[in-house]
Amino acid sequence: MTEILVQDAVREGQTSDDRTPRVVDDPAWPLLKEAVEELRRLQRADGSVDLTAEGAPAPEAVRALVERVITGVEALAPFLPHDAAYHRALVADLRRWADEGFGVPDFLDALLAFQPAAGRSDGLQHLVLFPMYTQNGNPDRNFEAVVLRMVWPDWLADLERTRYDNPLFCGITFEDFTSGYDTNSAVLFPETVAVREAPERFTWGGIFCDREAARFRKVTEAAVDILGLELPDDIRALVADQDRSQQAFVLWDMVHDRTHSHGDLPFDPFMIKQRQPFWMYGLEELRCDLTAFKEAVRLEADGFPQGRDVQYTVLFDRMFRFPVTGERNRNYDGLGGQLLFAYLHRHDVVRWTDNKLSIDWERAPQVTNQLCAEIEKLYRDGIDRPKLVHWFAAYDLVSTYLAPHPGSRWAKGPDALDLTLPPRKLVDDVLPDEFPLSMFYEALKKKLKGVIAATKGITAQDPATAGSASETGADAPAPAGR
Repeated sequence: MTEILVQDAVREGQTSDDRTPRVVDDPAWPLLKEAVEELRRLQRADGSVDLTAEGAPAPEAVRALVERVITGVEALAPFLPHDAAYHRALVADLRRWADEGFGVPDFLDALLAFQPAAGRSDGLQHLVLFPMYTQNGNPDRNFEAVVLRMVWPDWLADLERTRYDNPLFCGITFEDFTSGYDTNSAVLFPETVAVREAPERFTWGGIFCDREAARFRKVTEAAVDILGLELPDDIRALVADQDRSQQAFVLWDMVHDRTHSHGDLPFDPFMIKQRQPFWMYGLEELRCDLTAFKEAVRLEADGFPQGRDVQYTVLFDRMFRFPVTGERNRNYDGLGGQLLFAYLHRHDVVRWTDNKLSIDWERAPQVTNQLCAEIEKLYRDGIDRPKLVHWFAAYDLVSTYLAPHPGSRWAKGPDALDLTLPPRKLVDDVLPDEFPLSMFYEALKKKLKGVIAATKGITAQDPATAGSASETGADAPAPAGR
């Protein structure tokens, strides 16, 4: 029933028409945003407000803040009739939270009412407000308000319908946001919302392709300059074009997302949150990215220009940004990027000579798909292995191309570990940085550190990313970040 209501609202004109008012242009939006920011400052890590703490506001003052938030939601809701049921549930959850004394929030009813994947339409706006943490952003369950747009051009909708079924996936772009998203977070996931109990299943997941594209462009441009890499004209044009980069990322993300549940998966796939050595998570994320790469090669052959773009967004983001971003403590995304670079270097696709990087553009697709095939074989063979044997096989694959830390017990093999312990206990013997950065990446990290830090909170509206080399791509999503 919810899906029918959403689709009816979409048919009634709430699409990417230029005549549709922007929610963030209404005077109610900055007032709502200000009220949410004030409320956030009162919340503890679990989302509650401690009314007994020294200097705590009176309950009436907190309730007045909540009412200001409600007033903002109700003022903006008429712009978004497709979200009417969600906004009613949101207001009810806000009032219940206040009536119950501002304890640990429970917004399950509002979460169940929010169904953005049921009515995907290019440019469709949503006003989203939840107590939540933001991945790679704020770890606390504070209130966040985000205005976003759906990215669902016709060519992408057709691919999802005919080749890459992913009914839960939402490509989205930022319009504006509260401070929990003025961070490195580029996802909106229902799992992050404060609820009394997890739903039986989640029905959507959103990835901000504008932030991903803007970050990719900024870091890639700097890395190419630092490394002296000469780009073919079409790839240089991709890096210069925000709209085109967003289209590449929304396709990459859609295929990556569905791959977590497709293929020859061992009995304990990544999506079951179990304690494993971090290289297992690194291989899973890399497998999904390389599957997107492999499909992109096929799409290019079938005449989709976005296919070629996805190949180079995967290569550059994985090789340039991932390995040198974040701390080294169990950095599984960084590990995947290191492995891709090392594999391509070992097979003479990537060369670092005379302090300049070069890439064999003709062989890059073939050899990258070759690494994907090796990981797929690891998974296929893993179905017949005990868990610990599978972990060691995966370690062997990674350590074939990346040098382990010299103090690693795992590198010394099974005889160096207490195999009487259950596998999850042996994870304690994994070093925080089991596969340290190479000298190449140590140097690159120092030179890119400031650039990567400057991408915090970036969107397509950032002055450094707003330029576009082409404005006429068919079904290009409107400008608006994983």
